[in-house]
Amino acid sequence: MSKKKILIIDDSQFMANLISEILTEAGYDVITAADGYQGLQKVETEKPDLVILDIVMPGISGFEVCKLLRSDDRNNLMPIIMLTAQENEDDKLTGLELGADDYIIKPFNKRELVSRVRNTLKRIDRNRWANPLTGLRGNIEIEREIQQRIAAGQVFTVVYADIDNFKAYNDVYGYACGDRAIKMTADIIVENVKRFGNADDFVGHIGGDDFLIISTPERAVTIAEGIIADFDVKTKKLYQPRDVERGYVVTINRGKEDVKVPLITISLVLVTNKHRELVSHGHISEIAAALK
Repeated sequence: MSKKKILIIDDSQFMANLISEILTEAGYDVITAADGYQGLQKVETEKPDLVILDIVMPGISGFEVCKLLRSDDRNNLMPIIMLTAQENEDDKLTGLELGADDYIIKPFNKRELVSRVRNTLKRIDRNRWANPLTGLRGNIEIEREIQQRIAAGQVFTVVYADIDNFKAYNDVYGYACGDRAIKMTADIIVENVKRFGNADDFVGHIGGDDFLIISTPERAVTIAEGIIADFDVKTKKLYQPRDVERGYVVTINRGKEDVKVPLITISLVLVTNKHRELVSHGHISEIAAALK
C-alpha cells in the first residue's frame, strides 16, 4: 500500500521541517509549501491526502487558502488541519466554519500531531468508502475484511442479508420511504450485532437492500435470529395501518394488472469456513448466491 501524502503549508521553515520530520518518521510522505499561493499550486499538482495549514502567513492567510480549497469540489474529501500559534476560540471556529476538519495549537505534542493526522485520515477514508445512505462500510472494506480474515486463518461466518419484496414497497410508498426502510434495516442489523456479536464483528452495506455481517459461527445464528425478530416487528411502522392489517400492498405489474405483494421481510444466508475452505470474497459470494 502506498504512503499517504501530506502537504504542510507554513511560512516558518523551522515549523515545516519539524512537522515534516515527525510525520516522515511516522511513515508518511511529506511535501512542503512556503506560503499560501505555493500551497494552492501544490494541492493542484501533488494531490495530497491531507493538508496541514498554518493560519498566519504573509500574502494570503490560511483562512483564505482553506476557503479557496473548499470552493473547488475536487477537494471536498481532502482533509485540512489548521495550525495556529494561539489558543484563540475565534480562530478555531473560523477554521471549522470554512471547512477545516481539525486544528492543532502550537506548540504541540509530537504524539498529538501524529494521532490527529492518523485519525483524520482514517475518518476521511471511512467516509469515502462508506455507503452514503447508511454510513456502513462499503464493498472495498468488505472485501478487505474478508481477505484479512482468510489470510489470518480465522474461523468466521459471513451473513448476507437482503430485503424481500422491497421493490414493491418502493413502488407503492416511494423512494424516500424506501430509503427509510434501508436505514431501519441497517440500524436493526447493527443493534443485533452489538447485542449478540463479538467486539470485532464487521457490518457492511453491499448496496441497495443488501447487507453483510462477519462474525463467528457460534454467534452468527443468534445475530440472525435477533435481526429477523426485530425486523418483523419494527418494519410494520413503515406501512399504513390498512396495509399492515391485510398483510400486503397492491402494485401494478408489467401487464398493467394489480398484484398483491406481501409485506417486506428479511432473508439471511450464512456461509462459514468452519467445515470447508473459503478462498476469497468471490468464492463466498458464489456460495451465498447459490443458497439464496
